[in-house]
Amino acid sequence: MAVLLADLLALSDMLAVMSVDLGSESMKVAIVKPGVPMEIVLNKESRRKTPVIVTLKENERFFGDSAASMAIKSPKATLRYFQHLLGKQEDNPHVALYRARFPEHELGFDPERQTVYFQISPQLQFSPEEVLGMVLNYSRSLAEDFAEQPIKDAVITVPAFFNQAERRAVLQAARMAGLKVLQLINDNTATALSYGVFRRKDINTTAQNIMFYDMGSGSTVCTIVTYQTVKTKEAGMQPQLQIRGVGFDRTLGGLEMELRLREHLAGLFNEQRKGQRVKDVRENPRAMAKLLREANRLKTVLSANADHMAQIEGLMDDVDFKAKVTRVEFEELCADLFERVPRPVQQALQSAEMNLDEIEQVILVGGATRVPKVQEALLKAVGKEELGKNINADEAAAMGAVYQAAALSKAFKVKPFVVRDAVIYPILVEFTREVEEEPGVHSLKHNKRVLFSRMGPYPQRKVITFNRYSHDFNFHVNYGDLGFLGPKDLRVFGSQNLTMVKLKGVGESFKKYPDYESKGIKAHFNLDESGVLSLDRVESVFETLVEDSPEEESTLTKLGNTISSLFGGGTTPDTKENGTDTIQEEEENPAEGSKDEPGEQVELKEETEAPVEDTSQPSPPEPKGDAAPDGEKATDKENGGKSEAQKPNEKGEAGSEGVPPAPEEEKKQKPARKQRMIEEVGVELVVLDLPDLSEDELAQSAQKLQDLTVRDLEKQEREKAANSLEAFIFETQDKLYQPEYQEVSTEEQREEISGRLSTASTWLEDEGFGATTVMLKEKLAELRKLCQGLFFRVEERKKWPERLSALDNLLNHSSMFLKGARLIPEMDQIFTEVEMTTLEKVINETWAWKNATMAEQAKLSATEKPVLLSKDIEAKMMALDREVQYLLNKAKFTKPRPRPKDKNGTRAEPPLNASEQGEKVIRPPGHTEDAKPTSEPEKETRSEPADTEPLELEGPGAESEQKEQPTEQKRTLKNDEL
Repeated sequence: MAVLLADLLALSDMLAVMSVDLGSESMKVAIVKPGVPMEIVLNKESRRKTPVIVTLKENERFFGDSAASMAIKSPKATLRYFQHLLGKQEDNPHVALYRARFPEHELGFDPERQTVYFQISPQLQFSPEEVLGMVLNYSRSLAEDFAEQPIKDAVITVPAFFNQAERRAVLQAARMAGLKVLQLINDNTATALSYGVFRRKDINTTAQNIMFYDMGSGSTVCTIVTYQTVKTKEAGMQPQLQIRGVGFDRTLGGLEMELRLREHLAGLFNEQRKGQRVKDVRENPRAMAKLLREANRLKTVLSANADHMAQIEGLMDDVDFKAKVTRVEFEELCADLFERVPRPVQQALQSAEMNLDEIEQVILVGGATRVPKVQEALLKAVGKEELGKNINADEAAAMGAVYQAAALSKAFKVKPFVVRDAVIYPILVEFTREVEEEPGVHSLKHNKRVLFSRMGPYPQRKVITFNRYSHDFNFHVNYGDLGFLGPKDLRVFGSQNLTMVKLKGVGESFKKYPDYESKGIKAHFNLDESGVLSLDRVESVFETLVEDSPEEESTLTKLGNTISSLFGGGTTPDTKENGTDTIQEEEENPAEGSKDEPGEQVELKEETEAPVEDTSQPSPPEPKGDAAPDGEKATDKENGGKSEAQKPNEKGEAGSEGVPPAPEEEKKQKPARKQRMIEEVGVELVVLDLPDLSEDELAQSAQKLQDLTVRDLEKQEREKAANSLEAFIFETQDKLYQPEYQEVSTEEQREEISGRLSTASTWLEDEGFGATTVMLKEKLAELRKLCQGLFFRVEERKKWPERLSALDNLLNHSSMFLKGARLIPEMDQIFTEVEMTTLEKVINETWAWKNATMAEQAKLSATEKPVLLSKDIEAKMMALDREVQYLLNKAKFTKPRPRPKDKNGTRAEPPLNASEQGEKVIRPPGHTEDAKPTSEPEKETRSEPADTEPLELEGPGAESEQKEQPTEQKRTLKNDEL
């Protein structure tokens, strides 16, 4: 039990999850942990968002605001907007655009992957994935400091337009940082989820179409989302968001506006210095970094003001810059950018197949949407009365992502919210086969099948079946029709070919099962929650009918086969033979047929579409992650049911490899069952878009980042030790001149301490820069040991008044309590003589110890070690308080002793008059007693005849009546008795 409890406590320290909203300019981090639901993490500067900037030097790194301030001093070593290089090869237009925007950075070329890396110095070079891994590791450190516990699980946001190569690059960066990525969620989906979670009550069965227009620093994304409640198998009616349409512009954002402002300011500065034969400011990286920072501030100010004065002190060559910029000038500089604002809206409407009348509201997201001209252009494009601003434009994506992280984590239980994301880029399978067009004439036929269609939902699994291959073959996985992208976007997109799949072992599987009927080569694809495509496995499937003789079957087996045949089934669980595995019950979606080749549809269906089964038999339960989404017709159960050869095709013709069904009489006489055998096929993947890092390269990069982190921690520890030593020296030197320290020390002692402090200060100034952390800590320990006695005497004298006063009060109260306890009558006494004697002994001993110790302390000099110690006073107080509390608790829980009774059963009380007794009179039967309490005058004046004694009820009634007497009367009786 103790071990289990310890494990549970350790597990509770690992329950927190985090999200990282990774923007181009800044990032937001959020956490969820027990007791802290969905909270934005504050960075070291107590800000809610952190700049995505890294400064890399030979011996140190800076992140966030510290790196932003270093951009002016070391522009070449300060990296920003490096996400634009993820998943890009060297010939990509975005790489050339990055070089033009930030000429101070030197980009090297990796010939193996055809990518670029940052060449900061001959010894320092980092790939964009490694730089992103540093940022993710830094975000985790912020989250762990805020949550006060380690965090491993995270959900990371990525732009919706990221393709497969870019998404894999983010996952590789997370692996380098040691993060377990629960999901890569599109930032537009995270924003939509945050909006829906906080408006759950407003979602009903009526579909609501909301448009989110997100213009950030680097790009713009427009998303159409449909909210409504749907019925789920697990939780009944639950809210759902479905991504219906997406449009984007990769380069439209606040950064482009700032760059144009920077160029404008650089021109103004050159105009002011025209004719002085000075160097162009554009050739000075530090000056351009200052201009970019001022352009960022200017853009923000001009969003609320008509004009503003740009000012930079010492821009270049100690020359100050000052110029007035108006909002009209800013809008003229960015006129072509504002003309591009409506395009993502049009793309989103086209992909969703909607019009603006179906959109209920347009909501602004992202920092660049605060520019008035952007809102004006967007309002004109959507034709609405106003734009929605009822969402936190900066933090919505982070909050939605952390909600998803809590939902995916097993440590939290959240209210379900169904999320149906959409595929932006369609994916298809291409393969070539040999066909016989005429007798003796063979030709190669190129076939395409859409695997995941554009705007189709994901996560999703698909199976494609190749029925006419009996030998090893290859096929390609490529992007589908990207006609919705313009020529420029297509060049930025990169390679449209994803993977070439080489299958090995197909022919061997056919040789292994020569008597079995081939059901095709099945390739299982998975588009997971992160939008990353993977080929799970490829299998060669065979099937045959196995006849069981009646005498070998048991009665139970016969009964089972009879019942199954009534429902159109008749299959039995698969068996394992020759080491092959039976197929799992897994519902998969078949690949979609080609729409542009109607003449070949029937022929290609035999090769690529999954067999159509008899659905009269109830389907088995589906695995949680493999359920087919609405709108997709799942036809491949792969477990039971009729084969393709047994079921007619769409034209009503029997399959080419069909076997005619047996007559009903024969079925009854010879029951048969289908036996399916599965042989794994070897797969070799050749990545065509962007080669991934190998496992060794990933391990090297992870170790590289880990070494940098350890170096940073050691540097921080050394700086902390140096600061502690320096602070101790200055504080102690100041204390030596304070009266309270001079009172308890001699002149010789102070001179010795002062000399040692001066020596340490000189050493720190001369040799401290080269001193190690251990040396600094040892030096500090020596000084503390030297000053320990002085500090101890001062601290003790500070504590004496308070501690002695508290001891005196406790002694006085304890003595009063003991005196009162001894005055309790013997009949009511609850304390024993031993207990009271013990308390008296402790009180006397404490008084004696205090008087003796204070007398001894008075004989000592103030510079000597005191004998009256605060810890001893506290120990005496605890011992005395323990004895008093014991007696108080005993008095609190002890019940009063019952009074002795005489022979008649009455209590032994002194004789009282009838008028003072207030006796109880028995009323005649049927007479209701509505008299007032006995304490009232009429009751007290009543008297009985002289020869009649007062009547009392015996037994429980009498005692209860006495308890009901008023407290005032009881108190009077007690005084009379005394």
